[in-house]
Amino acid sequence: MIAPRPRPDWAIFLDFDGTIVDFAPRPDEVRPAPGLVCVLASAAQALGRALAVVTGRPIAEIDHWLDSSVTAVAGLHGAERRSAAGRIVPSPRAAPPAGEAARARARLAAVAGANDGVFFEDKRSAFALHYRGFPAGRSACEDAVNELESPAFEVLLGSSVAELRPRGIHKGGAIAAFMAEPPFAGRTPVFVGDDVTDEDGFRTVNAMGGVSVLAGRERPTRARYRLADVGSVVEWLGTVPGAVAA
Repeated sequence: MIAPRPRPDWAIFLDFDGTIVDFAPRPDEVRPAPGLVCVLASAAQALGRALAVVTGRPIAEIDHWLDSSVTAVAGLHGAERRSAAGRIVPSPRAAPPAGEAARARARLAAVAGANDGVFFEDKRSAFALHYRGFPAGRSACEDAVNELESPAFEVLLGSSVAELRPRGIHKGGAIAAFMAEPPFAGRTPVFVGDDVTDEDGFRTVNAMGGVSVLAGRERPTRARYRLADVGSVVEWLGTVPGAVAA
């Protein structure tokens, strides 16, 4: 079903890549659509700042691409989080053992070096191989991260990305943490995401009686509603009561 029109008593959580910004061959080549920053800032204000970006990227990258228009951000799937008041909230599970992190970094960097078109992203506590620019590299990337799965790291296989994240860290946990504090507490949680890496977020908001929205192509998902693409998500955000349309 198509996502319902936003309500003023919602708390909205948004994935980044593939949800409010179109994918690019490399994560450093994305280009937010004109008007996105204005729509996000306006929607956040209309919701009393109860709008957050929940992403696998670091918070600093979200600030860069969105011109710091959204204060509440969970980065690295929730390994780092900044509240709507601007306070950095550390996660006790965020830091994998230094030896395992070094091993993962070296192994995945080697895979990228051996496969032209594969991009290695070092997020400090999480690591990813992006193969959107080299689809033939999928097996090598997925094999490498599967080899590195451990008590410290778990594997995420997303849209043209194979990733390691700290075990026990996921977007659902970040959303639950936001919902326990103002201005999110007491509102209906809504999460919009596109990838299998967003399923933890869908599960969490469903359990809270909220609204889960899949952005993009149809696929098996826990999400109960859908928006067709990034443009549809941005347009939908512009319908938050009191927000400015794109």
